[in-house]
Amino acid sequence: MREEGDAELVANDVRLVGRLSAAPAVVELPSGDTLMTFRISVERSARAGSPAARGSAQRVDSVPCTAWASRLRRSVATWRVGDIVEVEGAVRCRFYQAGGATRSRVEVEATSGRLMRRSPAA
Repeated sequence: MREEGDAELVANDVRLVGRLSAAPAVVELPSGDTLMTFRISVERSARAGSPAARGSAQRVDSVPCTAWASRLRRSVATWRVGDIVEVEGAVRCRFYQAGGATRSRVEVEATSGRLMRRSPAA
């Protein structure tokens, strides 16, 4: 139960800066809603105490992201694999039906995003 003043202590705010690792894809849901999915590869922090600092072999995380707002979807559609991008949003756990089973997916629901550096032309 939330107490007075808790809003200052809890937050679900995410900021990622990384490389677009796959081309953005348009997904149309059974409800008729449209969203854009994409993945950003981000290097793990080497801060003291983090797995990367303790010698973990994994140095990069591939983070699934979604864009629901039409303006953001149009922007993301122009991004190319290898571009350095910045995304802000929140972590979401989404539940859906597939193959007769309920499944879940954790992703970053982007509320804003921008191209920081274009990848060299292929």
